[in-house]
Amino acid sequence: MADKPDIRTVLKRLEQQSPTGFAIAFHIKFTTPEFLFQTYPKAWIDIYSEGGYVMQDPTVSWGFANEGSRRWSDMAAEDSAGILEQCKAFDMNYGVTVALERGGSRSLASFTRSDREFSDAECAALQADLTALHDMTLGNGGMDDRLRDDLHDLSVQMTHPGPPT
Repeated sequence: MADKPDIRTVLKRLEQQSPTGFAIAFHIKFTTPEFLFQTYPKAWIDIYSEGGYVMQDPTVSWGFANEGSRRWSDMAAEDSAGILEQCKAFDMNYGVTVALERGGSRSLASFTRSDREFSDAECAALQADLTALHDMTLGNGGMDDRLRDDLHDLSVQMTHPGPPT
């Protein structure tokens, strides 16, 4: 079982690979993840939440129905609500969604950048890191309550960062 510093290391690497943000939902039951990490701009998170976009988001639909990775540019035809186009106002011009199901649990994530498409090698690296995090946080893997609480706290900190200290 990996400990929190290992998880933080992988999350930090994902932040570096996704300069304009990411959203990772681990161990989704129905539509609710056990852990949710988001580094998208707060204004976008607010718009997305207030608009109830999760039900119309082509990345989420794809992630529930598939495994592997898919670039956002390949989902444009499925984006009837224009969510991916709205992302561009926040410099999230290019994205890739990664989804997997292991150990009876599904996790999915989207990663963004402003400057170019993610390469095939980058998509593979993101998928490997998501798989590692999925396995590290899988509840039936013996995660103790303290680590679970620490991960929930880290999730809140990443998604709703306070002012710099």
